[in-house]
Amino acid sequence: MTYHKPVLLNESIKGLEIKPNGIYVDVTFGGGGHSKEILKNLKDVFLYAFDQDKDAINNEINASNFKLIRSNFRFIKNFLRLEGVSKIDGLIADLGISSYQIDVPERGFAHRFENQIDMRMNTDAEFDASDILNSYNEEDLANIFYFYGEVNQSKKIAKRIIDSRSKQKIETVNQFKNILQGIYPKKLENKFLSKIFQALRIEVNDEINSLKDLLADAIDLLNHKGRLVVISYHSLEDKLVKNLINKGNSDGLIENDIYGNKNLPLFPVNKKVIKPNVKECEINSRARSAKLRIAEKV
Repeated sequence: MTYHKPVLLNESIKGLEIKPNGIYVDVTFGGGGHSKEILKNLKDVFLYAFDQDKDAINNEINASNFKLIRSNFRFIKNFLRLEGVSKIDGLIADLGISSYQIDVPERGFAHRFENQIDMRMNTDAEFDASDILNSYNEEDLANIFYFYGEVNQSKKIAKRIIDSRSKQKIETVNQFKNILQGIYPKKLENKFLSKIFQALRIEVNDEINSLKDLLADAIDLLNHKGRLVVISYHSLEDKLVKNLINKGNSDGLIENDIYGNKNLPLFPVNKKVIKPNVKECEINSRARSAKLRIAEKV
């Protein structure tokens, strides 16, 4: 099995504008696609990579100028500090989920496989998707599906879950899918279930808050003219990245310095978001929703 086919590979590596003797970080190592491409351009310096999934560690690259750190990227500052690194010349993030995680039934990410409903990117974490379905109250469940899945039937879904789990604990993918029967038109099943599973996955892994932490740290870590390259796959991620680049922080609230000037530490390299071309989408269907944004520290 191919662990993961990197999306927008050439465009993202070009966007890093790799400098000789620079220090770069790949915060979403996965199958190592982006890291391997970066290492082709780096001879005398280190590339650091992060991934919290222990299965990704099996893809580690054997190179003297590379180190893979098994951790959530939200702790990037702490781990780089341990390595004696306070500034970097570029950071690349290919957000979302790897093909491997989706395609392995035991990981419980995909709605097309019958298995335990899990969705943990870090399999050592104690809290999984089943815990959410069986312990969250009705209001919190509704909020997850509304804000992270962007579905309008979130209250109805939450009520169904509460009613169902009072009779039997929700543990498997098919159990959960049966609970959702009749809420959506059959012809929209794949799209609807994808949104619902996305919402659960985001909550299980605290993805939004992790991304906010990463983006805030990226500004501090980047050297002058350092590059931030981010590939996102849904509007929630892309909005945070766009806000950071255009307004100075992921919340989208422009801050002024003591002189009243706008505090905008990043400059958008690509004014228009970069998307995969038709050929790439035909080869890799999961590339269709990808959006690439590139910014430079000013």
